[in-house]
Amino acid sequence: MFTDFDSAKDFLEENEIPMVDLKWCDLYGKWHHVTLTAKAFTPEVMRDGIGFDGSSVGIKPVTAGDMILIPDLTTGFIDPFFEEPTLSFISDIYEADSKLAFEHDPREFVRKADAYMKQTGIADQSLWGPEYEFFIFDEVSYSTRSNKSSYFVNSYEANWESNEDKNGYLVPVHKGYHRIAPSDQNQNLRNEICMVLEDLGYPVKYHHHEGSGPGQNEIEPPLLDIVKSTDGTLMAKYVAKNLAYLYGKTITFMPKPLFGEAGNGMHFHQMLWKDGKNLFYQKGGYNNLSQTALYYVGGILKHALALCALTNPSTNSYKRLAPGYEAPTSCFFDKGDRNAAVRSPKYATDPSEVRIEYRTPDATCNPYIAIPAMLLAGLDGILNKIDPREHNFGPFDEDVLKWPPEKLATIRKMPANLNAALDELERDHEFLFQGGVFSPQFIQTWVKNKRAEANEMGARPHPYEVELYVDC
Repeated sequence: MFTDFDSAKDFLEENEIPMVDLKWCDLYGKWHHVTLTAKAFTPEVMRDGIGFDGSSVGIKPVTAGDMILIPDLTTGFIDPFFEEPTLSFISDIYEADSKLAFEHDPREFVRKADAYMKQTGIADQSLWGPEYEFFIFDEVSYSTRSNKSSYFVNSYEANWESNEDKNGYLVPVHKGYHRIAPSDQNQNLRNEICMVLEDLGYPVKYHHHEGSGPGQNEIEPPLLDIVKSTDGTLMAKYVAKNLAYLYGKTITFMPKPLFGEAGNGMHFHQMLWKDGKNLFYQKGGYNNLSQTALYYVGGILKHALALCALTNPSTNSYKRLAPGYEAPTSCFFDKGDRNAAVRSPKYATDPSEVRIEYRTPDATCNPYIAIPAMLLAGLDGILNKIDPREHNFGPFDEDVLKWPPEKLATIRKMPANLNAALDELERDHEFLFQGGVFSPQFIQTWVKNKRAEANEMGARPHPYEVELYVDC
């Protein structure tokens, strides 16, 4: 939005905006913020930054927690959710003393991955299109105590409301895909989310009701460059959650909030470009894919199990990655097949649109980590010529799930839980160090903290366990 400090300051004064908000992302994909008065927004902010305690969000030890934020002026926008007019900026994290970019600032991973890609000479741009899948719930409550564990979620369009709803326009089980009003009760909310995103400079292709019966929805942006797409994913969550709150509803991107229903993924469409040409397109290739694209797919699938620790970094992720719900539980590639970990959409036929879609990830990932990690895996495949056809990754062009068990067993399966994914990351992470994008310290920190999260979950009795075993 702005090219320099003076233009930002002039905008504040000309529009009589009294507040400036700095938003920044922690290691695990959560936005935080600090708000300044417009008078306090001085040139010194761009030089010295605004201090904060990195130890409070787990990115620094308590003995050396001082860090600073410096706003990225190009990201400025008027925040639509504050009563006082507020100019917001997405901000970068720097070391407080040296003023050097913080090695583990999530946005720094994106910059380093993009620079490494260009350094290899393979491509000069990567484009990304995450699909935002989420549930809209009308009621949410939960309780976790030593003697009690429960949760309750409700969607007023769900078929379980049939005893209460008097008009009968409900969504049957597994029949929500592209459902129309009046069964689709959240059209207006999705419309508003999309309009706000577009007003903020983040375009949207379309939105619709998703396949699960109660309250599942999807918004899909077009493919954007790596910086715009990663920033845009955090912005989409911010806008969606805040608008839902104003509607008296709750939006969750949680992978599997409902037993027996399809979960929320975050499929990533992706392609590489160079000199204005889509490197993934080759007329007459498999589904019009180039050899470069196939090598890229090979890299993704070679490292898919380790990638899960970064693209599916929650215990709930692996309740979605279960057979029977169009979730990719096996490491293979095909065209069109929604059970495949990687597919090439058959509807993308224009040379500028031919791409691949990695279907395993979900929205518990930090996009500033997941997208660079996928890019590094794909580049590794290109550099090392990892052809999926030579590694039993496909394409198979048949219903793999109907194979006999002994043949199906030849295809690697995704990890069954978060700890298993972390084991894979500890075994396979050298590809993440290329270009200095990630570091051994990052891997150690990530694994340590995520194992603690997984073990905390594993230590707690589950309500279904009580039902199964209380009479033992």
